[in-house]
Amino acid sequence: MSTTRSHHDPKCTADLGAEYVTATPHYAKKHKSFYDELLALGILKPLTAAVDGMIVSDPRSQNFVTPLGMSSIVKHYLQESGAEVTYNCLVTHMYLRNGKWEVQRKSGSSEMFDIVVLTMPVPQILQLQGDITKCITDSQRQQMESVIYSSRYALGLFYEAGTQIDVPWAAKYISDNPCIRFISIDDKKRSVDSPTCGPAVVVHTSVSFGKEHLEEEKEEVQPLILKHLENLMPDLPKPVSSKCQKWRYSQVINAVVDGPGQMTLHSKPWLICGGDGFTHSNFDGCVESALNILHTLKMSI
Repeated sequence: MSTTRSHHDPKCTADLGAEYVTATPHYAKKHKSFYDELLALGILKPLTAAVDGMIVSDPRSQNFVTPLGMSSIVKHYLQESGAEVTYNCLVTHMYLRNGKWEVQRKSGSSEMFDIVVLTMPVPQILQLQGDITKCITDSQRQQMESVIYSSRYALGLFYEAGTQIDVPWAAKYISDNPCIRFISIDDKKRSVDSPTCGPAVVVHTSVSFGKEHLEEEKEEVQPLILKHLENLMPDLPKPVSSKCQKWRYSQVINAVVDGPGQMTLHSKPWLICGGDGFTHSNFDGCVESALNILHTLKMSI
């Protein structure tokens, strides 16, 4: 759930990760309290804009967008938690110290914690060094190594206020292009288009393109995406700014099989892994994992 802003106009935003939230009948009922809260606060609202080529597996499912971008969901829950959030800290090592976890950053600094919950992509959990490596059993390691993610690129193009992008859809799935899988006029998709704020176009590549170019630099890949986009939308105006995002770990293809939505690596002090790698890649998968982690801790502390 990543929302980025234009360097030219901070009011112009684009979702370079998840594009919308789909609630199946099962999860609309099971997670009703979450959806009701987010809808009441205006963080979610029904997707009413035209999406060309969307595959509807269940016509009873409901689709929602976020007027302030998908990151507004994360920001809401962080604010509600009352947690003190620190960003841009790369964790590299974890050690057991006197009944606590010492979490060490790449910078060399560290902090002590009573409980640690890891929700990064599963391959990054397996890259952590220190005592954590002794806590993972052979069975757990085998389960985590079986998790597979797709990889792709996302490109955001930002325009000046008043720019017209004349297409009959707000978003479109592309099925016959070797590079591009999805295009959205992001403000139109979220129904927040305004004459005082420039539009934003978001492009997601196909999984096969992402895999083929995964180890290349973003600066080398962006022109390739733009070339394909020009073929699909030859009348698209020139943007005033852009951002290319590489998602090495995009969506989970194979999650931990038959898991309870979390994996406990150590107790007292607690070390628990969770996230979509232990359920499935969407909003409900994340909620399901979070609820299972909470249940485990509440039953044990």
